[in-house]
Amino acid sequence: MERVEVGFPSGGEQCAGWLYLPDGPMRPRPLLVMGHGLGADREMGLDRYARRFAAAGIAVLAFDYRSFGASGGEPRHVIHIARQREDWHAAIAYARTVRGIDATRIALWGSSFGGGHVLSVAPDDHYIAAVVAQCPFTSGWSSAMVKGPINLVKTGTLALTDMIVGPVIRRPISARLAGKKHSAALMSAADVPDGFGRLAEESTQYRPKVPARIGMSTLFDSPARRAKDIKAPVFYAICEKDTVAPAGPTLRAAERTKHAVVKQYPIGHFDIYFDDWFEKAVYDQIEFLTATLRP
Repeated sequence: MERVEVGFPSGGEQCAGWLYLPDGPMRPRPLLVMGHGLGADREMGLDRYARRFAAAGIAVLAFDYRSFGASGGEPRHVIHIARQREDWHAAIAYARTVRGIDATRIALWGSSFGGGHVLSVAPDDHYIAAVVAQCPFTSGWSSAMVKGPINLVKTGTLALTDMIVGPVIRRPISARLAGKKHSAALMSAADVPDGFGRLAEESTQYRPKVPARIGMSTLFDSPARRAKDIKAPVFYAICEKDTVAPAGPTLRAAERTKHAVVKQYPIGHFDIYFDDWFEKAVYDQIEFLTATLRP
């Protein structure tokens, strides 16, 4: 298997990606486009998944959103939902130009916030062949409620301050991405500091803070609403004890999905990235993808 550094344009900037090409004779292969979650970059665990998918004969493009990781874009570390979804469309367009790739067998893989992105992006492209949504962010309101009113007030205050004061002082008001329960972090629960921290330790590009305004945008974002419009088969990997992207809204989204495969795991949001639960989840995902993307 070969991993190649590649890039593609999106919104006037350049997105960085890793392209994984499976070993074996050159022939039209399926390709899986992979993107990460809130404030995360490709160095935070995506390589583990990508190598497994490539070993199963599926080419992979794992990319960083603009202003994150190795991608271009200023100011840095700004999370903008619409722009990140534009990056997904740009990645898909690039994937279809890769030599040796079957343009009719492009699949999407998103985790956490990226899981919400793939549910939102897939209905716009009727030629997407399959979708994997791992512990997906499906309802901003539900994610806010599960954190409780204390966190909601704290993050809401920071977000409004950033939206109002940030442009005046010409610098953003920042919020931490991850913190303990009742903190002012965008993701806050007892298992967040250790779980997200373990992913962050893998990245040389990670920064712990982002402009707080994203807290207001996520509150009103609901990728679950678009699930009913996806024509391709969708694999939902749901963490039953998820404290970041609660399982309930995702299960309801799956019920509205035309061709859904649902796997539930009795774990928290970050457990699926590591150890035995990673092995179980990636096995299930490969089984789904190889069956769905068969020529």
